[in-house]
Amino acid sequence: MPHPSSTYRVQVRPDFPLTATAEIVDYLADLGVSHLYSAPLLTSTPGSEHGYDVVDHSQVNPALGGGAGLRTLSDALRAAGLGMVADIVPNHAGVAVPPANPTWWDVLRNGQKSQYAHYYDIDWSRGRLLIPVLADDPDALDELRVEDGELHYFDKRYPIADGTGDGSPREVHDRQHYELVNWTRGDSEINYRRFFAIVELAALRVEDPEVFDATHAEILRWYREGIVQGIRVDHPDGLRDPAGYFARLREAAPDAWLVVEKILEPGEKLPAWPVAGTTGYDAMAEVNGVFVDLGTEAFFDTLDHHLTGGTTSWQDLVHRTKYTVATTLLAAELARLTRLVPEVENASRALAELAACFPVYRSYLPAGSRHLAQARSEAGRRNPHLIGVLDQLTARLRNPADELAIRFQQFTGAVMAKGVEDTAFYRWTRFVARNEVGNDPADFGVSTDEFHEAAEQRQAEWPESMTSLGTHDTKRGEDVRARLAVLSEVPGDWTEVVRRWVRIAPLPDPSLAHLIWQVAVGAWPIERERLHAYALKAAREAGAATTWQRPDESFETALRQLVDRIYDDPALHREISDFAASIAPPGWSNSLGQKLVQLTMPGIPDVYQGSELWDYSLVDPDNRRPVDFGLRRELLGRIDDGWLPPIDDTGAAKLLVTSRVLRLRRQRPELFTGYRPVFADGRVGEHVLAFDRGGVVAVATRLPVGLSRHGGWHDTTLSLDGHSWTEVFTNTSYGGNRLAVAELLHTYPVALLVKE
Repeated sequence: MPHPSSTYRVQVRPDFPLTATAEIVDYLADLGVSHLYSAPLLTSTPGSEHGYDVVDHSQVNPALGGGAGLRTLSDALRAAGLGMVADIVPNHAGVAVPPANPTWWDVLRNGQKSQYAHYYDIDWSRGRLLIPVLADDPDALDELRVEDGELHYFDKRYPIADGTGDGSPREVHDRQHYELVNWTRGDSEINYRRFFAIVELAALRVEDPEVFDATHAEILRWYREGIVQGIRVDHPDGLRDPAGYFARLREAAPDAWLVVEKILEPGEKLPAWPVAGTTGYDAMAEVNGVFVDLGTEAFFDTLDHHLTGGTTSWQDLVHRTKYTVATTLLAAELARLTRLVPEVENASRALAELAACFPVYRSYLPAGSRHLAQARSEAGRRNPHLIGVLDQLTARLRNPADELAIRFQQFTGAVMAKGVEDTAFYRWTRFVARNEVGNDPADFGVSTDEFHEAAEQRQAEWPESMTSLGTHDTKRGEDVRARLAVLSEVPGDWTEVVRRWVRIAPLPDPSLAHLIWQVAVGAWPIERERLHAYALKAAREAGAATTWQRPDESFETALRQLVDRIYDDPALHREISDFAASIAPPGWSNSLGQKLVQLTMPGIPDVYQGSELWDYSLVDPDNRRPVDFGLRRELLGRIDDGWLPPIDDTGAAKLLVTSRVLRLRRQRPELFTGYRPVFADGRVGEHVLAFDRGGVVAVATRLPVGLSRHGGWHDTTLSLDGHSWTEVFTNTSYGGNRLAVAELLHTYPVALLVKE
């Protein structure tokens, strides 16, 4: 089977297992995708709803239906002519429930003598393996019990090494290869590498060929047997040797479509790995940004200053949050780095500064050494007294073979993810439509010239890279962002209402308040429980007034009261509803535009589950909610019967656009092999974003509010090549060299022209 023309992401999980996934295959085939793109399928921690905490790499998760369920799904896909892309997790394994993970259980039981000790990145020089699980109580060890030849702590179970089971539970515990410690010691003292700061996810050493083979045998069997044709690789930045890993994976799966969850900062290039490209965050930033009005940035700077009472640059905030993460949440990893340079005084401070100043997630030495030079320069500017130490460290950090350099590269990615995605994004709330993974929120928007340049580059360098508008890791659904982009066109209206709302329902953290008001109008109407859950997660992630580790009950009470006020104050509720209704229609225009652009631009488009209708989901776990596939199947059937859906709150117009583009890409891939910008003539030509992919021309409306202020399209035209063209969504024919945009976009704010 050839590589995908498009994919559809399904969150296969215990409440939507493999057999349920098989039942929607006919719908996915009708929608037009070529490949189903599944969440991880290997056995994960009992109760896991996401699958990224694999505990047994040898089998399909029984909670998802096991091997029989995978065969059912594979048979359904094959019968429908569809393929499959599997999500895999090479960096870490789940260790929250030790009995569920046989290799981790054996390490706990036998320590360094375990046949699996080399599977995990453990620093045995620090003594016993620390397991931060005990309550914050000096007498917590009194709760230990010895039962059935195991050590129990409430509902948690741990093995007992041979010959060490006599005596009191404390005495038994003290003889083990592991030590149960206060949960608060995890960030500072843990002696195994984790995924970010999650102690329940222990890092795997897939650089070891034996570990690679053991953890990939089942997945590669699926590839050899034709069950999967593509592989999505989770979190490559955590790997010790990403380039070596991808070389080994490519050798084992020579014809597979390989995409990697590599988050590129704006302007950063993907290393020359033997892969098809990224999972599409870079494309997402470009597509979202081109629908933002670049001319109103100063309005939002002024509003942010007024609401927060201060002026903090994005760069300074990021430095502060990254440094805090490096020295607190990731203190154990920082200490491990520091122990590699015992001769350097102030090494810990300097390493934390370098990580805080690192401009991208990580380097891949020798590639990316310039990023280290940038970090060294910025750290020296901020800390002149550390220049000598910085020079000592960077001399070693430039050496790809140095253990310090290898581990520092793994460290900076974790610092970036936790410091920026999970902290700064929730604190710097000037315009949260741009606070998204893979984007720099300081970049207010993207010009059409910048968009075309990036698209041409992707076509030339990574034509099979995935493009996305939403994933399980995005902070807001694609249509929330599309609606929030409208705020950039109505900065005065937004300033007026939000200044009034923060007076009516104040919050001690004004930056967080601005975030919540933006999210509320962006996702409106939204159920109270969902907005409550989002606000609490946002507040704890921001870590300014309350945290996950130390919740501030008084602040969280005020936060709940703010959200309740939105629903319980009739005047406020009506005003929010009215404002959201006023920006919804131009938001729909943006949604259709960005969907058309994402589906037709260079790359292989992915549709996140359910987003073929309006997607007003928020951050995980909100974006994993069940999808009503019955409704989508019914609406698609009506469209196929000739119904031209209106642009309204059903979202059926988006389903029309999605299905027609996906079907065309699957049926006529030769139309999508080039890229040429198409520019409109006329006084409002800047409101058109159009490009020719080599026989198909996509046309989208930009900045719809501004267009309406101009009174419509007037004399705006597109110059075509004189052929006859068919518009796919309305099945209308056009001819001639110049096409009136007002006529082309009469029914929908988007069009797709195919050369007859």
